[in-house]
Amino acid sequence: MGKKVFVDLAHPFSAEIPRWPYFDKPVIDNAHTMAKGGVLTQKITCTMHTGTHCDAPRHVMEVEFDGRRARYTHEMPVDAYTGDAICLDIRINNWGAFAVKKPEYKPEYDKITRVPTLIGPEHLEDACARAGIDPKELEGMIVCLNTGQHRYFDDSKDYYHYAAGTGVDAGKWFVKHKVKCVAMDSQALDHPLHTAMGNNGMTRMNLIGASGLPITEEYKNEFGEKAYAEFDKFEYIRIFGQAAYDEKFGELESVGCWGTWEPCHKTMLGHGIVGVENLGGDLDKVTGKRFRFYCFPLRWYLGDGSMARCAAEIDESDLNDVPDRVYTYGGNI
Repeated sequence: MGKKVFVDLAHPFSAEIPRWPYFDKPVIDNAHTMAKGGVLTQKITCTMHTGTHCDAPRHVMEVEFDGRRARYTHEMPVDAYTGDAICLDIRINNWGAFAVKKPEYKPEYDKITRVPTLIGPEHLEDACARAGIDPKELEGMIVCLNTGQHRYFDDSKDYYHYAAGTGVDAGKWFVKHKVKCVAMDSQALDHPLHTAMGNNGMTRMNLIGASGLPITEEYKNEFGEKAYAEFDKFEYIRIFGQAAYDEKFGELESVGCWGTWEPCHKTMLGHGIVGVENLGGDLDKVTGKRFRFYCFPLRWYLGDGSMARCAAEIDESDLNDVPDRVYTYGGNI
């Protein structure tokens, strides 16, 4: 047993931090300054789901599957986001080539094909096998997912539009294996097309992709309308029928949720499995490893989520030999 070290797994926060497509820009101001008052006191106004943050059940649903009102942040156990963890490597390079451009990594990192792949149980099972863990061992653990997306963290289509992500089948897999929390290195626990960036929710932005077409049309052109239907309630019913939709998304609909709108979020959170989004920092150093994961949101009464600092405690000798993370967004070259 070697020396225990802490590895930062959070993105740095600032007024220029990349944020979700319709979130407000953080405003940071001074209440006092050193020159005038002899102390520095700052104040921040921003959405609490900015940067690395935690989600509580109330963020996405009114009622959990056991019938209780969906819980707020202060109602979750103090250790809901903390515990024994493993980081699964979901950086698969043969799922297709959907992105219009593919930024190059630095030479010391693998080049990873950018795809908006829907991560399913087969990918999670494969990642577990490569990490040397039986999915049955995941009960009560924190599962961190490294899709490689954290290295694209920026105000960009690459980060927000073209992220691999999870859906209802992955959510059911997490529930089946009774994991405690899922922490993911991308814009949301769900695939971008399962969010309001696609054709879901009241906003239903259906954002324009890098090709000039809506991201829904880009996906159809690449993978076909049957594959796309997974992300669109009305297309799924049109193509596969109401009975097929009810079989797949019926549990979500039974508690008043729009089935294809952030189904992994809701399937997990509705069963008490909390989530962390925009995991970052030196995640590559602990990928494929087991460690102790620490993450504590504010004890926010009636909160729907909270920005948080995440860290891994791991044996120094067990770290992956990769360079320290250097951030370049916001003009910091």
